[in-house]
Amino acid sequence: MALVLPEQDPLAKIETAKENNVRFVQLQFTDIIGAVKSVTIPLHQLEGSVEHGTWFDGSSIEGFTRIAESDQYLKPDMSTFAEIPWQPGHGTLGSGPLGSRGTARVICDVYTPNGEPFAGDPRWVLKRQLERARKLGYIWNTGPELEFFLFLRNNGDIKPLPHDEAGYFDFSTDLAQQVRQDMVNALEAFGIRVEAAHHEVAPGQHEIDFEYADGLRTADNAVTFKFTLKAIAQLHGLYATFMPKPIFGINGSGMHTHQSLYSIAEERNAFADPNNRYGLSDVARSYMAGILAHARGMISVLAPLVNSYKRLVPGYEAPTYLTWGRTNRSALIRVPKVSPGRSVEATRIEVRCPDPSSNTYLAFAVMLAAGLDGIEKGLELAEPVEESLYAMDASRIQERGIRELPGTLGEAIDELEKDEVVCQALGDHVLSRFVEAKRQEWDEYRTQVTPWEVERYLEAF
Repeated sequence: MALVLPEQDPLAKIETAKENNVRFVQLQFTDIIGAVKSVTIPLHQLEGSVEHGTWFDGSSIEGFTRIAESDQYLKPDMSTFAEIPWQPGHGTLGSGPLGSRGTARVICDVYTPNGEPFAGDPRWVLKRQLERARKLGYIWNTGPELEFFLFLRNNGDIKPLPHDEAGYFDFSTDLAQQVRQDMVNALEAFGIRVEAAHHEVAPGQHEIDFEYADGLRTADNAVTFKFTLKAIAQLHGLYATFMPKPIFGINGSGMHTHQSLYSIAEERNAFADPNNRYGLSDVARSYMAGILAHARGMISVLAPLVNSYKRLVPGYEAPTYLTWGRTNRSALIRVPKVSPGRSVEATRIEVRCPDPSSNTYLAFAVMLAAGLDGIEKGLELAEPVEESLYAMDASRIQERGIRELPGTLGEAIDELEKDEVVCQALGDHVLSRFVEAKRQEWDEYRTQVTPWEVERYLEAF
């Protein structure tokens, strides 16, 4: 089992890492888009990095700074320090002809030269909202479910060819079972407690769920989850992708996000009310109303790719309508039943529109901001919809005043810029650079001539 030492002080962790033959440390953070960035330092430099930071050029990072203001530094959060299990300090995998290549990683916060948190650091964006919740008397807990596909590498090229033909919860006897088990072992080596791993609905699609926890820890875990699964898949000659809709005609990959608020003063789940039909307190209902009120404004952050909106279509268990319910998987928010014998403290809501291509820090930040806005304004929640909206007549949907998510990334960006709550949650720095990057992506896509268009129109016209 790899080295995970959350309870030790930084110096003790460094000494233990030395004893485990760890020689290098990756200082990790994410850019605005969500890509993991890192700089590797020898372990003997880590103590200095903890005390004084490690400088880097922020102008080379997506959405960070301009050339004239490039200097920034990283401060390691040693609670995230862990040995990378496929680069251990002991054994043949970790040894080279010149000695150990044992490597650990630690997630970092980004600071400006004057010692202030950098406004463009996605982790800081989430921390601001978590602090806002704490000032209101709450701790935000969450658990994302990240779906992914495993694809074959075809002569060195990655092709959307699933490597199995299994379906939801099928027991597959091919490579998938072994790969998922290796993924679980690697995640738990990082200190991420896995709850379940299973095959998903589409061929080649999988899901591994990890424990519910506070928002920052869970966001860190989600970032670790994605780069870990890609690394383990590669060791098996496969490619793990979190692209939302890699194949036409089958289910896409979502990041259904379970969430609740814990009342610090009352020491209980603030979402729970056993006297309510759905087990939901007034706080929970206002929170949900906030999510629905700002769903259109924040969807470009939760589903940030052109491809995301090919998942968010009727018929594939992905939500398009701004409603809620218990059994209705076409609704944007689902209220899971509490398992028999479990306390109402397990009450939570599941927001179903995010997908795993999102930057988890930013996605969490805007969802929390939307929910807190609902609480602060005392927003009232509409009645649930338990029938399939996909089978409902369009005139009836309009009659009930049910709104839909934007249908394209371009429309979603327009909605983002109109939503003051979501814009404030991101902050001016992240907002401006996120919008710039996404408008560029949308413009590049909408001017393309696709094979579908050529096949459909070339000879017909």
